[in-house]
Amino acid sequence: MSNQDDIDAMFGGGGATMSSAPELSAIYDTVVEVSVVLGTSTIRVRDLLKLGRGAIVELDRKIDDLSDIIVSGRTVGRGEVTIVEDKIAVTFREFTRVNG
Repeated sequence: MSNQDDIDAMFGGGGATMSSAPELSAIYDTVVEVSVVLGTSTIRVRDLLKLGRGAIVELDRKIDDLSDIIVSGRTVGRGEVTIVEDKIAVTFREFTRVNG
């Protein structure tokens, strides 16, 4: 599946590209926030206030679990967190269909 196919699957597009749909060209320059959720935890405020440097907070996922990928507040897929050179990266493994 190509990158354009992946984008179409996520956003329900019909395979339009910038050259075939010039009215959509402005969308390609839109800035969106991308977040990757490694896991979550629920703790009491009193316990949160006790946390200090080096504290460990256990998350609800295992090391091999996929992480949620969120774009502008919507979950769009899940991916595998990896290290690329000296940066943290995420590799898309699953795409979630975005409705409405």
